[in-house]
Amino acid sequence: MEKFSKIKQLITDAEADFSAFYEKGNKAAGTRVRNVMQELKVLAQEVRQEVTEKKSEVK
Repeated sequence: MEKFSKIKQLITDAEADFSAFYEKGNKAAGTRVRNVMQELKVLAQEVRQEVTEKKSEVK
């Protein structure tokens, strides 16, 4: 659950950068958005691995 909370927090924190990039065309905000999306990708992969491990333990 800790990683899920981190994912939610990253999305919430990045909302202003998404807005700045898509609505105002701020290129620096776009770079920050890309960095956040990379962090989300890594966290999502870790969550996937944890879920797979837990499913394997149950069998």
